Amino acid sequence: MGSTPANIKALSFPQGGIHPPDSKLSSERAVRPITLPASIVLPLGQHIGAPSKPLVKPGDKVKTGQLLAEAAGFVSANLHSSVSGTVSKIDGVIDVSGYKKPAIFIDVQGDDWLDSIDRTPGILADISISSKDILQRITDAGLVGLGGATFPTHVKLAVPPGKKPPQILLINGVECEPYLTSDHRLMLEHPQEIMIGIRLLMKATGVSRAILGIETNKMDAIKLLTRYCDPKEGIQVQALKMQYPQGGERQLVKALIGKEIPPPPRGLPIDVGAVVINVATVFAVYEAVQKRKPLIERIVTVTGKSLKDPGNFRTRFGVTFDHLAALAGGVPDDTGKVTAGGPMMGRAFVDLSAPVTKGTSGIVFYPKDQSLRETLTNCIRCGKCVEVCPLGLEPYLVAALAEQGNWTRAEEEKLTNCCECSCCAYICPANRPLVDFIKLGKSRILDIMKKRQKV
Repeated sequence: MGSTPANIKALSFPQGGIHPPDSKLSSERAVRPITLPASIVLPLGQHIGAPSKPLVKPGDKVKTGQLLAEAAGFVSANLHSSVSGTVSKIDGVIDVSGYKKPAIFIDVQGDDWLDSIDRTPGILADISISSKDILQRITDAGLVGLGGATFPTHVKLAVPPGKKPPQILLINGVECEPYLTSDHRLMLEHPQEIMIGIRLLMKATGVSRAILGIETNKMDAIKLLTRYCDPKEGIQVQALKMQYPQGGERQLVKALIGKEIPPPPRGLPIDVGAVVINVATVFAVYEAVQKRKPLIERIVTVTGKSLKDPGNFRTRFGVTFDHLAALAGGVPDDTGKVTAGGPMMGRAFVDLSAPVTKGTSGIVFYPKDQSLRETLTNCIRCGKCVEVCPLGLEPYLVAALAEQGNWTRAEEEKLTNCCECSCCAYICPANRPLVDFIKLGKSRILDIMKKRQKV
């Protein structure tokens, strides 16, 4: 941590953005392992796309790392056991969305891993495997984007029909969301593995250049990874200004290579010759390819201003949030709200018995005085939401159109371009729930667009 040295040029996206307090309370807390609970619950849909199909049944004995459910189509991902034990049932579980989802329940009995997984501490730097086999191991390991979107990694690495192959790999080490520090700690504690993971991804995609972008509130990570970076391999570390939402895919691409991704819903980084991968996913690629380890755990930040012992925990999937909270000192008495993820784009939820999944980057506990919404008043047309929108939208307008159900005009005003970063809601002096209305509008308009295409 620290200020940006004068000799380091920090880049950023050119339009909008905000700088909320970063509240990185756990940035200096080393990653800790967790104790395993008596049972875990693994939802079958831990990724964008079709939920995986179960391959086990109640009563089956399973080992840590064993394939439990296979991908149900191209846009789907394999699911592996994060523990050893006995499958008790396949049933529904309430996840952080508040909806019941199909899941595999396992009674934990020891921690017996598959023999095929390399658990030795040594770092495997040699890359003799073919690009085809790299992609196959990524697919087999059930890797998804660990930055929050949970898009299956093998799909992201595949060049869509009609698109040109990528020219550059962009690694997202920004972690601009307040409170979250899991990626920061990962970069500090596993720099060599991350660099090997970047080289593996470069070979898999056929690119000769990669840029790892990191915000300047992580100068320790920038300096460390720069030391491990070999410019001869076409890899560089680039400092980025502290400007939320610097880690958004569109903002990151613009900051690092100066190109604009075409507007959604069809625009992709590949349209400007880029592939964007989160740094935690890069580490998972290293483990999947070099160690044959499937995606069964990740680092989760557990934090909050009233929490006794905030930290970063290496967490097996299927462990419940209340189990993690206990390891961090217990749920604070003054808790008024909890989010899975950070305060800007995280999802508030009420049931701490929900399981940690592949998309869980953190859990944040907020005191009651930070949890209640301020009194809602009429929009005063101050234009602050327009100033901070990183995509050049007029949030006050598109939100009002969504509130009114004027889907035609809302579509014309590019409501679906919104990345839901919440900059507009954060800055609004009238406390308008702009993003709530915009999310509703996006859902309705995208549904209308899909139906239109079928006609």
